[in-house]
Amino acid sequence: MRVSSHTVGAFQENCYLVVDETVGRAVIVDPGAEGERLVRAVRASGAELEAIWLTHAHIDHIGAIAVVRSEWPVPILLHPADEPLYVRGAAQAAVYGLPFDDPPPADHDLTDGATLTVGTLEFSVLHTPGHAPGHCVFVGNGIVLAGDLLFAGSIGRTDLPLSDPRRMSESLARIAALDPALAVYAGHGPATTIGRELETNPFLNGVARVVRG
Repeated sequence: MRVSSHTVGAFQENCYLVVDETVGRAVIVDPGAEGERLVRAVRASGAELEAIWLTHAHIDHIGAIAVVRSEWPVPILLHPADEPLYVRGAAQAAVYGLPFDDPPPADHDLTDGATLTVGTLEFSVLHTPGHAPGHCVFVGNGIVLAGDLLFAGSIGRTDLPLSDPRRMSESLARIAALDPALAVYAGHGPATTIGRELETNPFLNGVARVVRG
């Protein structure tokens, strides 16, 4: 497996390209901006794109979907609870004065506990609301594609429309219970590990004590 990070747009969002090198298949996670650049990255990988996976539908995570889909008619996967955010992408963008091309409707619903595949790789879907109602993370092959749930030293905001601090706490408890060795690829900022955040992240440390007793 090869994971490449592409930091894009005004919000410096991390879009990830996950490639199964054994069969040359790929998935793109959260194509948030700079669509043409992401298209070039997919082409440069030499892999065939299978799908677009979305951790959630905030503007900085969906802004390049239209461009990517214009090149590859692949399915878009999104949790249905984030549909209200997804369909208001243009309104979100207008608040920040950003250009925006409306993406096509999502093709498949993400559900908690589902298994996603890219080539021969498998990932489990965890529904982790709080930052957004339909926020999900993807866990497998030694990594967590964490979206805006967990960052190195911080967590996603819960003061945005449709955010929920209580549910965020519950979602952090779920991720705190994962294998500490897992690498965390966050929606913003550098990569980290579950173990490092359990030890150093003030937002996760207290949760971890509750979860682990």
